[in-house]
Amino acid sequence: MRQRIQIQLTVNGEPAEVCFASYKTLLEVLREDLGLCGTKHGCELGECGACAVLLDDQPVLSCLVLGVECSGRRVTTVEGLASDGRLHPLQQTFADLGAAQCGYCTPGFLVTAKALLDEDPHPTRDQIREALSGNLCRCTGYQQILEAVEAAIGTAPASLGTAGSRGTGS
Repeated sequence: MRQRIQIQLTVNGEPAEVCFASYKTLLEVLREDLGLCGTKHGCELGECGACAVLLDDQPVLSCLVLGVECSGRRVTTVEGLASDGRLHPLQQTFADLGAAQCGYCTPGFLVTAKALLDEDPHPTRDQIREALSGNLCRCTGYQQILEAVEAAIGTAPASLGTAGSRGTGS
């Protein structure tokens, strides 16, 4: 029989108690035991960033963190970015500027970008690119993703306009 453990942690600002098999990763605990499916299974090797979450406000790849390591800690998933029924500014600009195509990688980009903006509210384009370098997207050319992060902090080029004024082929 496989050993099950029980831990207490804070998930998206709410206390949680969860019991799971000791071998499970944080990704599996979030999706299978807590029903938070915003965090995506990607490569399960720590190479794609689709499973990124914030652990004590720092971005981590949840496929590489054992659930047992999260006892007493704070986890923020993409579901925890919105508050009071309103999208986080990053979520809003990603939607407005078409920064997501299939959307599979988007949760990882969002939580990673949030960690960057929490640390540096006005990063340069190069700092944004570096912070997001561990997140892979197979649909976009990354341009809209970078523009959405810039728009969320108010540094986007004036020529961006709104999503409706941009061509869909950019």
